[in-house]
Amino acid sequence: MTSQRIAFLDVDGTLIDSGETIAPSSIEAVRTARANGHLVYLSTGRASVEIYSAIRDIGFDGAISAGGGFAEVGDELVIARTMPEAAVARMVDFYEESGYDFYLQSLNQLFPSPGVGARFTSYHADNRKRRGYASTNFPSVTDRHEHPKVKAFANVRPLSYTGIAKSVFLAADSTAYDRVAEALSPDFHVITGTIPHMGGGSGEVTLGGVNKGSTIVQLLGHLGIDAAAAIGIGDSTNDIEMLQVCGVGIAMGNATDAVKAHADEVTTAVLDDGVWNAFRRHGLI
Repeated sequence: MTSQRIAFLDVDGTLIDSGETIAPSSIEAVRTARANGHLVYLSTGRASVEIYSAIRDIGFDGAISAGGGFAEVGDELVIARTMPEAAVARMVDFYEESGYDFYLQSLNQLFPSPGVGARFTSYHADNRKRRGYASTNFPSVTDRHEHPKVKAFANVRPLSYTGIAKSVFLAADSTAYDRVAEALSPDFHVITGTIPHMGGGSGEVTLGGVNKGSTIVQLLGHLGIDAAAAIGIGDSTNDIEMLQVCGVGIAMGNATDAVKAHADEVTTAVLDDGVWNAFRRHGLI
């Protein structure tokens, strides 16, 4: 057997596609790699509460969530990189003054502004019509009758200013990203949105220096594993630092050219055995 490796897998666009279906080969790749003694972690922009049970049930050694805000080993939270309350208040005030929809991510809760639920409801209804669930035989990781994100975003409650690691802003205004970046940088890390259907006006915000890559470095130190043994696989803007810090950074075939430019290599697309082929190439399976 080869020496133990540790793999970090993005979720959206890497493990599952935009219709939230998953290639059976990806499930098999994760389970086989772990059976062979390797470690496999999720590394996602989703909050922990947004990682559906169908994804967790595949079986992982832990997860980085909220774009680097949190890291769990098994069920144990080992890293929490949350924002000071004053920073959250500053961010929220700007969103509200600008009229942008947004949601805040803590480890186990989402705090949406009132307009977020309608946005996701509309998108998922349109997505069903556009794609059609008969178009693929791949399994879905969601309940097709009641999408969990739509349900979560319908629960509008008073915002929390504690325990928040990341926010996502959503705007029809194409200049929204530039405005947020100008208002919040350099104290915050602002990137363009990784939810394609939310348009170019969307984006994600963590504290300056908080991203998947910097949290992977901390987690590897906690685990006593050298970065050379790490493989990072992703497709979106929030994966770039992950690809840079891992010994091998792999972009999905469906990744943007900007992401591919930061990768050591490119695998096939998300539903074209991309994870399986990457694991096979590097001896995990």
